[in-house]
Amino acid sequence: MPEQLDSLGARAFLEELNPLLDFPRPRLVFECSQIRYLDSAGIKMMLHCLEEAIGREGDLKLAAVSPEAKIVLELLEKAGVFQEFASSDEAVRSFGAVSAEGIPKSAPASVNIFDDRSPLKKAS
Repeated sequence: MPEQLDSLGARAFLEELNPLLDFPRPRLVFECSQIRYLDSAGIKMMLHCLEEAIGREGDLKLAAVSPEAKIVLELLEKAGVFQEFASSDEAVRSFGAVSAEGIPKSAPASVNIFDDRSPLKKAS
């Protein structure tokens, strides 16, 4: 996740993430340790991703939520909406065994959409 998850950061993040939300049963983990600023636009984007994933029989989980992000989630009473885990590994393991039935062979097993962080740095 980007350091700043405001309207600009959320929009850039969602643009990169949207193709993954189109797969059947998307199982997403947002690693949140780098978030230093989170506002309602960022929360709305996260809720949108959760709704999209659940609507396709998938899920979204948060990992390593930064203290700054945790405060905002609690203030906006959204902390209980997301499953939170201490690490990305724990969050991924929580998905358990996933049946490959119905998942297209073209679906990536794992994707890090932030290997190139330049679009996010422009947005923040």
